[in-house]
Amino acid sequence: MSETMFLHNGTYWIIFIVFMLLSWVVSHRLKSKFRKYSKMPIGSGMTGRDVAERMLRDNGVTDVTIKSVQGELSDHYNPLKKTINLSREVYSNASIAAAAVAAHETGHALQHAQSYAWLNMRSKLAPAVSFASNWIQWVLIAGLVLINSRPEILLVGIGLFALTTIFSVITLPVEINASKRALAWLSNAGITNRETHDKAEDALRWAAYTYVIAALGSLATLIYYIMIFMGVRDR
Repeated sequence: MSETMFLHNGTYWIIFIVFMLLSWVVSHRLKSKFRKYSKMPIGSGMTGRDVAERMLRDNGVTDVTIKSVQGELSDHYNPLKKTINLSREVYSNASIAAAAVAAHETGHALQHAQSYAWLNMRSKLAPAVSFASNWIQWVLIAGLVLINSRPEILLVGIGLFALTTIFSVITLPVEINASKRALAWLSNAGITNRETHDKAEDALRWAAYTYVIAALGSLATLIYYIMIFMGVRDR
């Protein structure tokens, strides 16, 4: 038993370290891209706030407000309050990065206004995922400790973890679609041109990679716990 658990622990740490390193590389690259493109002015001279306001107006959305928030890369759309929250550097900066990020977050507001199916699905899962996140760690620990006598506890932990994994996977099309909306509008509205559009696309591509890594890491970890449970059940 101790040898089996040692192998399980070794597998877990391999998964953890691999995806931790991938996450660090992508995050580092994203910040580097953001800093680079934050120094490159957008031809239109529009700030992130200007971009968000015009994109909302062009799409007939009038019930969303735009706010400035603290933090680096803290930009997000809040569907409950209907607010586009832009970091200060994005909110007031007239750069390629600011335009891309502001348009991306506005893309989420448009998804909400148009009842985009994947966003609706993610919103419905959010309360359950919030509950699961508070208990996953403790249930999984208990399940591993009592794996021989009470394997059903581990099964419950796997179920909770599966919710968060599904949430991560559903997030991918939501983020990709928001970027597609952003890039299409930036080009059609003349905010970006031949020289700046590829750079805006590059910035959003690296932002998307962070969600891909998170989803793959969550899926790999889920499979790991399922394999442990299946191994105990087959004894």
